[in-house]
Amino acid sequence: MFTGIITAVGTIKRASPAGDGLRLEIEAPIDYLEDVVLGDSIAIQGACMTATQIVGSTFSLDISRESLNKTVGLDTLGPVNLEKALRLNDRLGGHLVSGHVDGIGKVVHFAPVAKDAYGSWLLKIEAPKELAAFLAYKGSIVVNGVSLTVNQAEDLTNACVVDINIIPHTLQNTTLVNLKQGSAVNLEVDLIARYVARMLETQK
Repeated sequence: MFTGIITAVGTIKRASPAGDGLRLEIEAPIDYLEDVVLGDSIAIQGACMTATQIVGSTFSLDISRESLNKTVGLDTLGPVNLEKALRLNDRLGGHLVSGHVDGIGKVVHFAPVAKDAYGSWLLKIEAPKELAAFLAYKGSIVVNGVSLTVNQAEDLTNACVVDINIIPHTLQNTTLVNLKQGSAVNLEVDLIARYVARMLETQK
């Protein structure tokens, strides 16, 4: 389990073929891996992965073809959001996050909020229609591993567009700063919303 609070930005330095998937080598900030051991879970761009090798500030992981097909940004060299697995005595600063990507969204707008002296940005994401039931005003959503709050959800014929406010701190400490119109992003909907939907479904 995770919280959606990014604890570091790492860099995919190498992606090598491994079976039908890839073996990734990710460089983390100095000392970031001090309390990480082999087999530990680390979320990469919102996708839960297992550390299979640790050498200094670099760790490796194996990612299957299935995971590659269900996510974006894990087969490309460059910066990635990192979060270590939640401990039971940790603060829950974001919300409960499983690290399982529910769908791929598309950025349709990302720009500074006009006349906002604070420096906030408005992020609009087009989410798959099948996720619409889990997206609600003031609800939670995970974008590339970052726990965010939905300010508006607009249902369209084939999609659901959500508005999200991004504060300067989030931009400065995550890979969201690199987003632009047309960017694909990993999405995870609220865990509790999924269970509520399932309960209602079984009562029909």
